[in-house]
Amino acid sequence: MDNFISHIYAVENSTTIPSSNSYSLIFMLLVFLSIFYFMIFRPQRKKIQEHDRLIKSLSYGDEVFTSSGFVGKIVKITKTGYIVLELNNNVEVFVKSDFIVSIFPKGTLKNMKSM
Repeated sequence: MDNFISHIYAVENSTTIPSSNSYSLIFMLLVFLSIFYFMIFRPQRKKIQEHDRLIKSLSYGDEVFTSSGFVGKIVKITKTGYIVLELNNNVEVFVKSDFIVSIFPKGTLKNMKSM
């Protein structure tokens, strides 16, 4: 029985974990956070800012492409954030201005219709 108790004390004393440096953990956390920031957050923010500039630069007569696949000419821009697109001579559609993906150069619609 004494052998068993001394063996337990020996095992208890030999399992001490060496203390690690807490600064290395903080350093690794900062490295991962900075990588995460530069790989995900920063590019997404730039993309949002670029899209906001695109929306603010919209004007009457611009030929645009929407996220739903419509290609048309801007007929009217409302103050509530909606745009009236002319898809064809007699077809007009209300579209939220946030769904505009890109602006085409002037005359693109005429070239597309002649194809």
